[in-house]
This record gives sequence, structure tokens and C-alpha cells, in this order.
Amino acid sequence: MKTAMNAVGRFLKSEDGPTAVEYAVMLALILVACITIVTTLGTSASRTFSRVNGAMTS
Repeated sequence: MKTAMNAVGRFLKSEDGPTAVEYAVMLALILVACITIVTTLGTSASRTFSRVNGAMTS
């Protein structure tokens, strides 16, 4: 357990590579992109189902 804590401490102290803040920013950008894509696909699918439903009831 102590070695894991030491590894985490070294990771947080090291200045090489991305930091936790950069990971958080990347995660936020990925989430925004995913939400936008899902919303767009959902709207498109809803419109398609509405059109099909309207055609079936006519």
C-alpha cells in the first residue's frame, strides 16, 4: 500500500508529461463532444421516427 502511495506522490510531483489539470480539461472536452453528438443523433432519430409514424397513420 505504501508503494502505491509513493507512486501516486511521485506522479503528482513530476513535471514530465500531462498533469491532472490537463487530464481534466481533456476529459471535459471529450464529454462536451460526446454530449453534442448524442444530442444531434437523438434529435435526428426522433425526427425520423416522427416522420415514419406520420406516414403509417396516413
